[in-house]
Amino acid sequence: MTTRTFAQASHLGEDGLTLGLAPALTPAGLVADPSFFHGFAAHPQVLARGLLTLADVTATRYFQYTPTTQRDPVLTAHGDRLRAECFSACNSVYARLDLLPDAFDSGEASHGTTNVDIGLATRTALSRVSRERLLHLDVGSGGLSVSSPQETVVERPVEMPGRWVRALGNVAELHHGLAPAFTVGAAHARAFVAALPAATATGRAGWLVAGPTGVRVAARPTRGGVHVAGLHRLSAAKRLLTHVTGMTVHGGAEPGPAAVELALPGARLVLGITDEAWRGHSGEGSLLAALAGASVVEDADLVAALLAFEPVVDVPRLTRESALDDARVRAALAVLAADGRIGWDLHDAAWFHRELPHDPARVEKDNPRLVGARRLVADGAVVRVADGWTVRSRTPGSPDHHVARDGGVARCTCPWFLAHGTGRGPCAHVLAVQILTEDPA
Repeated sequence: MTTRTFAQASHLGEDGLTLGLAPALTPAGLVADPSFFHGFAAHPQVLARGLLTLADVTATRYFQYTPTTQRDPVLTAHGDRLRAECFSACNSVYARLDLLPDAFDSGEASHGTTNVDIGLATRTALSRVSRERLLHLDVGSGGLSVSSPQETVVERPVEMPGRWVRALGNVAELHHGLAPAFTVGAAHARAFVAALPAATATGRAGWLVAGPTGVRVAARPTRGGVHVAGLHRLSAAKRLLTHVTGMTVHGGAEPGPAAVELALPGARLVLGITDEAWRGHSGEGSLLAALAGASVVEDADLVAALLAFEPVVDVPRLTRESALDDARVRAALAVLAADGRIGWDLHDAAWFHRELPHDPARVEKDNPRLVGARRLVADGAVVRVADGWTVRSRTPGSPDHHVARDGGVARCTCPWFLAHGTGRGPCAHVLAVQILTEDPA
């Protein structure tokens, strides 16, 4: 397994992750203290307004609207592009700005990850950027610096909220399951963004449908439509309205997560939202089934070593070189996602690598249902019966629970499952059955 020492001290605490700059993973090996991007923006306003859009998202609590002071995206360079990611203060919105090779006139992008704050001075400087103004960006051991001929502002690395690591894993798995529903051109995309309700609006649910006259919101399920709850959670995209060249909507007709991808000159903005404004990505539990395998942690260590020099994940290659089957490799990627080290790109339909400090205990700490399921198995509380499994309660006097399959889906009689169904990952009892039988529930 590859061991990486961060260029600056990284500290994982109860409430957050102080992220020192990750060593660059390059085809030539590890670079100890990388300045992983510097160059001039080819589209200065797109870069400036894109970063301001992320700052707007992370500073907003969309459920029961409340502005906050948090504005700190995670920046990752992959050698050919720079990604900036963040979550809203309520954790129900994921935003990612991908700055592609055409986003810069000159410069160099290598490999690394850091977390910075976009403070008042930087926001002020970015808000003054015009189309013709020179704008230089540098990301490295000192954090983020933005320079124009008139001024330079610098943002130092800051603490990443601990819940973001959980949320990064969940959003990767949720987006991995989303299919593109429709794509529209610049005119229809701009009309949709212009009509979005303000962030202060109350949540509105409906089905986004593309037609000859543009994108409309239907009140009922419609063929080819995507269910979206809380359109006001997309309102930050209005900053980029004049730059939008197209839009792709990912999701399905049933209530669930959805994502809107806006095409921009040299860039893409992705806004992912949960199925309800009050639900945060950090509590979705989408990775639990994959994390329950007996050998999944060891498999993840092996896969992580094979990823060491590859910023774009090639799953078939990992399957060949690890000698693991496809299911075990994908479960291993789920563990890496839960650790914040793997993300999913909807546009490329591919995993991407993000460098965060490895914490072997984080998977269990962030998934108490998994811990509870393993305890049930260890206590011998799962018993096979004719029509499924009985899971004895660990609380004296409390009723036992019954797990059975219905149409290939494992269901449970516990209050948690009755309240949430399969929408927030399996309950501890279903997980316990899965662990005992080594059968994906």
